[in-house]
Amino acid sequence: MQSRVKEALILALAILCLGAFFYRTQIDVKERDRVVFVRGLAEREVPADFVIWPIVYKEVGNDLAELSATLQSKSQILEKFLLENGIKKENITYSTPAIVDADGELYSGGKHNYRYVATVVATVATNDVALVRKTMEKQGELLKHGIAFSGSDYQYRTVYSFNGLNEIKPAMIDEATKNARSAAEKFAKDSDSKLGKIKTATQGVFSIEDRDENTPYIKKVRVVTNVQYFLED
Repeated sequence: MQSRVKEALILALAILCLGAFFYRTQIDVKERDRVVFVRGLAEREVPADFVIWPIVYKEVGNDLAELSATLQSKSQILEKFLLENGIKKENITYSTPAIVDADGELYSGGKHNYRYVATVVATVATNDVALVRKTMEKQGELLKHGIAFSGSDYQYRTVYSFNGLNEIKPAMIDEATKNARSAAEKFAKDSDSKLGKIKTATQGVFSIEDRDENTPYIKKVRVVTNVQYFLED
């Protein structure tokens, strides 16, 4: 009889302890479920530090030898212009002239004034963006030498880029994280809570875009940090 009573007491005590454990666990889970998700944004405007400037010009003619001589002459004029304006020779490259034979075109539409149309692309690639922009403003001078540029083709647009991301990354991540924490602290204050430790944090991908379509030589760098904080009473 005493043995059964003892067993019953032990069982009751075990159930009581187990219940207390589950109760405490449930409270801990509920407390840990109280989180706030925030995003921290950091943005900067930076000047482009590299430029690729394709200079496209066309020539027409009926004799390939004469056309080739004209292209060579005008390429020399163009190179002289670029060098005189401070562009280094090693930063200039030329494509092989692309020549279209109008007589060989299936849909040429009959008669035409010139049989051959040649397109040449001279490309300037340099990290001296300011010099290129200054030189671009003077390219009208080449019209005096009969060099007319073709600037309407999208594939030959001037491309500006920013390669110094690694230099500003740490500071921008720090700024985005601080902005995220500030937002979380405000939420905690408004909800009569205290901000706890970080539950999860992910750094977004950096994006580099033109500031606007009129100033592609100025870039906007952007990053968003996503952070989850625990909330405490």
